[in-house]
This record gives sequence, C-alpha cells and structure tokens, in this order.
Amino acid sequence: MDKQGLFAEGPDWESAKAEALSANPESLDDAREIVRVAVKAAGGKHSFLQLAGSVLADATSEWPAPEVTFSEGGIPVVSLPPFSGNHDEGVKYASAVLSAIPEDIPGVVIDLRGNTGGNMYPMIAAAHRFLPNDDETLRFRTRGRTQWIPLSYAVQMAGVRQSSRIECPVAILTDSLTASSGEATLICFRGLEYVRVFGGPTAGYASANQPFPLPGGDHLVLTTGCDVARTGEVFCDDPIEPDVLTDTPLEGALEWINSQ
Repeated sequence: MDKQGLFAEGPDWESAKAEALSANPESLDDAREIVRVAVKAAGGKHSFLQLAGSVLADATSEWPAPEVTFSEGGIPVVSLPPFSGNHDEGVKYASAVLSAIPEDIPGVVIDLRGNTGGNMYPMIAAAHRFLPNDDETLRFRTRGRTQWIPLSYAVQMAGVRQSSRIECPVAILTDSLTASSGEATLICFRGLEYVRVFGGPTAGYASANQPFPLPGGDHLVLTTGCDVARTGEVFCDDPIEPDVLTDTPLEGALEWINSQ
C-alpha cells in the first residue's frame, strides 16, 4: 500500500499507516479489519480486501454475454455487461459484438448501464470499431508515471483481431451502476465530436485496481492509478456526468442519431 497506493502520501496516510502497524490483532478477522481500513486510506473507495471464497467464486462464475439488437431504423444497440472471466471468455465477449455489427449503419448505441466493471479490454475491444486508432484512447496515471493504453494494445489484450473503423454517430448510455471498467470504456470516447452520452451520472470508480495475493487466498485489491481521457481530464472517485441527463436514454439516443 505504501509504495503503490494512489493516495498513500501525506499526513492522512502516515497516520493511517501508523495506526495499522501499531495494532495488535488477536485473530485473522482482526487482521482483515485492519487491512480493510488501511487500504481505503491508501487507495480510496475503489480499494478493498477480497476474501478467498469470493476470489474463487469470481474465477468460476458464468458472465453474461453482450447483446446486439437493432432499432426499427437499423441502428444497432450494443449492450456491454460487466465481465471478469478468463481469456477465452473475453474473446467470446468481444467477438459476439464484432461479428454482429454490419459495415453500413446510420449510428450505434453503446449501452453501459449496469456495467459495474471487471476486465476493460474485452469491453473496449467490443466497441473498438467506433474509436479512432490513436495512442490517446486512455491513460492511467499513478503516483510516479503515466501509462498509455493505445487502442491496438487494448484489442490485442482482448485476444481479437483489430478491424477497420466504422465512422458514424455514437450514443452511449450510462447510469449510477456504470463503474470501474465500464467507466474506462466510456472515457475512451471522451472528447470525440461524434459521441453523445445519455442517461445518468456514473458510479465514480474511474480508477485502476491491482490485485495482490495474500497468504491464505485473500487478495488485496489496491487502487494504483486514476483514469485520464484524451482531453487531459482526470477521473477517479467522482461520477461522470452525461451530456444529456434523462430518464429515457435509449429513446433520446435513437432520436439524436436519427437527427444526424
């Protein structure tokens, strides 16, 4: 935590660290509680202690697949759910979208509502045909450096082949459950003139987490970086506001695309 926690600097962290190191736990549960408190101070609200049982459950869960439906005007509506499966499942996740999108479309709706996060690479790869192929797709800024995530790298990490770009209006739907990697996917589209976001503010977990395995099977999940858009905007613990605040985001998105 001291070396890599995003907020592990200054008097507040020094106080939290001293309190943790001076504690005298009498049981594993006591020790876990000390870690839970300390990791919030070091990494903020996105950091947590993941117990061994839940780590195993995540590794063996079945994750919902993306869905592609079409409006009456032939506009694809791409639903991208949360995902934390293995590599092969990630390939299926991205491929399910890429294989369903025609070349000639009037626009696209990318639905990130309910996407609480997980592995961002299959999500970005699923939507990559609507992004410019540049080095400014997304950045992570840690305490010591800034890491670029080019679009080609994200697609490669998802295990699929990069396809040609489709140039069309893009409407993105968000809500209060759009979080973490769901927010990272949203940020990849930040600052693009042909994109508009409809719905509600996101959850405010736009940061990068790194898991550290602990003895006994627990994992320390520590926030080590914040998300930076191509615009230079830095996102972390605050919700991301939509361009159009609405209770009927899909209807608004389709109306906007049809007006372009």
